[in-house]
Amino acid sequence: MVDTDRYGVHMATTTAVHDTGDPEVTPATWSDPKRYAWLLGLLVPGLPFMAWGLVEATGLGLFWFFGPLFVFGVMPILDRLIGDDAANPPDSVVQWLEQDPYYRWCTYLYLPLQYASLGVACWLWADGGLSTLEALGLALTVGCVSGIAINTAHELGHKRASVERWLSKVALAQTGYGHFFIEHNRGHHVRVATPEDPASSRLGESFYAFLPRTVKGSLTSSWHLEAERLRRGGSSPWTPRNDVLNAWAMTLVLFGVLTAVFGPGVLPWLLVQAVFGFSLLEVVNYLEHYGLLRDKREDGRYVRTQPQHSWNSNNVSSNVLLYHLQRHSDHHAHPMRRFQALRHFDEAPELPSGYATMIVLALVPPLWRRVMDPRVLAHYDGDVTRANIQPARRERVLRRHGVAA
Repeated sequence: MVDTDRYGVHMATTTAVHDTGDPEVTPATWSDPKRYAWLLGLLVPGLPFMAWGLVEATGLGLFWFFGPLFVFGVMPILDRLIGDDAANPPDSVVQWLEQDPYYRWCTYLYLPLQYASLGVACWLWADGGLSTLEALGLALTVGCVSGIAINTAHELGHKRASVERWLSKVALAQTGYGHFFIEHNRGHHVRVATPEDPASSRLGESFYAFLPRTVKGSLTSSWHLEAERLRRGGSSPWTPRNDVLNAWAMTLVLFGVLTAVFGPGVLPWLLVQAVFGFSLLEVVNYLEHYGLLRDKREDGRYVRTQPQHSWNSNNVSSNVLLYHLQRHSDHHAHPMRRFQALRHFDEAPELPSGYATMIVLALVPPLWRRVMDPRVLAHYDGDVTRANIQPARRERVLRRHGVAA
């Protein structure tokens, strides 16, 4: 059943649930094996501090690039070494697990560390002691923090509590991507795995073709959705109650204050980290639904979202740092469900590794296609016509698989 809350947030698109535990299991007899591992997610906003410490300890300016080195180098190695965990919490403890406030604080604490690292970075940029290359490295490291902060905002933005929705906007302000709060909840979750969704990548579409399409499409969609909401209430979209405008205003205020405090020299680096940050989000969007397509019913409407419409991964290391984002099928089935309670579905298509590794593959399109295109084809039992194919490459993709265009 499809349902929405009073903000229009998509709450559920499928009823696909299976029993994953003994009904006699209780909170008194079960404990979350990852309970304290979730605190490792707080290492991410510490990346600029780690970079600074490594530079001071070694004298090597290379370590200002520690953020990208960690995300694109260390994390793929950890994905491979630590491996998977497909275990689900027993159904009988899910409600209790979601109500435990400890997990909320694991996400809340990201924000003060995020902004502390941004403030320190601005101080370092303004100090004048960094070369242009070193300042760029620090900007990319800060961009890793702000990009993964969008995932923290994603977790908070799906919740009912107004304070969590507000914190979601705060997390998004650093990248200027406040409209994500609207488009993801009310756009992407409705249109996921369809050609109409700007955040669902298509078979044959490279990340570099996807990026401008999703950035533009998400922005225009969010404005349309919010303008329609306000018009239904008899209001113009040009109002402080427009959640796109007030989210962007938070970014303008943030950048204005930082520029006033540290000088105009920090502004270019604030823009660099913002672009790098939201590009990191979009490369994750790219791999989450690549080539997957929901069928249409006889009445022309799409079928409900099911586990087979999202790529999943159970790699422990990436999951811990991304608050179970990789259990994406259950997230689309139950968007309000908190990260600690998200489950694995056997019927969901599985990525060959965690998000950190797959991001590296996505940045090299021939390698990405070599790894992922056969998996899309296998998911559809060899029938490529069932996939979400990039229109510009449709004839080429069909010919490659022996299908007449």
